[in-house]
Amino acid sequence: MIVRDMNEMKGTDRAVSDAQWTSYRMLLADDKMGFSFHITVLEAGSEHTFHYKNHFESVYCMKGKGSITDLATGETHEIKPGVMYGLNLHDKHTLRAEEELHMACCFNPPVTGKEVHLPDGSYAAAEDLEDAG
Repeated sequence: MIVRDMNEMKGTDRAVSDAQWTSYRMLLADDKMGFSFHITVLEAGSEHTFHYKNHFESVYCMKGKGSITDLATGETHEIKPGVMYGLNLHDKHTLRAEEELHMACCFNPPVTGKEVHLPDGSYAAAEDLEDAG
């Protein structure tokens, strides 16, 4: 059994921050669960374009208000508590946080915790990280 407290992750390598967001990496690839699980907090007023070409992601909004735009179709959806979106087609998207957003996120394949966003908004494939490290 794995039990972790997000509050104890602050200031550790499991609390990863980038441009106006912090991701608490609750489960990573080395936990051997077949997916990774994160709690991500996005700052109010921030805008993020991501394109997870090597991962599928599902996201559930727990707190806050914002929107997500599918950049292939231009379709925009409201994000609020209770809303989930799944990037089943590796969808390139822009996420906007009107209020601070608290999101629960699952990645498959699981991230290792060493990823950083590449210029195109993606994470490198796990095997590419292994080759670089």
